[in-house]
Amino acid sequence: MSDGDAIQREKGIEVVTFGCRLNTYESEVMRREASAAGLGELAGGAIIFNTCAVTAEAVRQAKQSIRKARRENPDARIIVTGCAAQTGPQDFVAMDEVDLVLGNEEKLKSHSYRALPDFGVNLFEKARVNDIFSVRETASHMVDAIEGRARAFVQVQNGCDHRCTFCIIPYGRGNSRSVPMGAVVEQVKRLAGNGYAEVVLSGVDMTSYGGDLPGAPKLGRLVKAILREAPDVKRLRLSSIDSIEADDELLDAIATDKRLMPHLHLSLQAGDDLTLKRMKRRHLRADSIRFCAEVRKLRPEIVFGADIIAGFPTETEDMFQRSLDIVGECGLTHLHVFPFSPREGTPAARMPQVRREVVKERAARLRAAGEAAYRRHLDSLAGTAQSILIERDGIGRTEGFTLAAINAGQPGEIIEAVVTGNDGAQLQAVALAARAA
Repeated sequence: MSDGDAIQREKGIEVVTFGCRLNTYESEVMRREASAAGLGELAGGAIIFNTCAVTAEAVRQAKQSIRKARRENPDARIIVTGCAAQTGPQDFVAMDEVDLVLGNEEKLKSHSYRALPDFGVNLFEKARVNDIFSVRETASHMVDAIEGRARAFVQVQNGCDHRCTFCIIPYGRGNSRSVPMGAVVEQVKRLAGNGYAEVVLSGVDMTSYGGDLPGAPKLGRLVKAILREAPDVKRLRLSSIDSIEADDELLDAIATDKRLMPHLHLSLQAGDDLTLKRMKRRHLRADSIRFCAEVRKLRPEIVFGADIIAGFPTETEDMFQRSLDIVGECGLTHLHVFPFSPREGTPAARMPQVRREVVKERAARLRAAGEAAYRRHLDSLAGTAQSILIERDGIGRTEGFTLAAINAGQPGEIIEAVVTGNDGAQLQAVALAARAA
């Protein structure tokens, strides 16, 4: 039905998820809470959109999906939540297709879903969005499974204390707050006990983990506690991290425990120092290059991904070239390229803008560099042995998060295989057992 990144369905409730891995985790909580509130019993069912606000395009796509959903489901109740709803609730209140708008805190509570007209609320009270900066804690929501996923996601942190000049996310997520270590460990153990071979730790600014907890434990300490206390977890993966905040214990875990996957997605954003300064980032170009080199020494098979913005305000061709060059200098493989999108209310939106055609052209060049790096990575794996987690029939991911087509295995199963080649987009692999036969 939807153009969202993921769709979850249960008993008349459909959750459409856009954006980050944290949203994926929260959508599972939302589905459970909405079901507890009785939304599944409504005539016509309910469709909940968990939106993203990282770019203006993400917001546009969410609105497009909402309109499509209303056309295809005229009797359904449509609820909109997530970061786009938190930062711009009035945009969704104004949509005739939408029945209810919830904030990022409200979406995780069952009573919020009872605010539909069917439950007797005033028809004019369409938005329930509180001040996200008033939220001081992040509760641990126990989840037994992530529908339709071979891997499970666990929230360890939410919000961000930094104020990068291009970013609207702190206004959607609030200040940084961490889930206590014991709660995270118990959630991971629970998911492993339910058969998940891989668990992904997620958060908005994961490397800020623990600053608000007693004793201020860092992310590395949490990772080591999980690996120690949850021996049934075969693969532990980190979502995006800020390399300048990576602590020594985290680096030690990367170097010494093979269950921590050799794949890091870095929030680099740019490769030019002046651009980074204007973005109000906390690292310089040399910091990124040095980090990648140091981690590669600790774990030679490590694979790096990164977010890079093309066409940030005031970016000249020389400044852009330094961002282009850092793809090779850091040895990046999985590149997420974002054409700069001014977000109302951010300092970058008030800076001198790069012409849109130039932004698009630079984004295309960055993507081409990323695609070339990815193809080189695929070629480098020919003939190697790989452990592949099956995501769906015939498709899985290596420990380095590289997509692979394979001739064996069921979703959620880890298959030992050998790489026989690639088609430019994914590896071609054969299960070792099948090859021996």
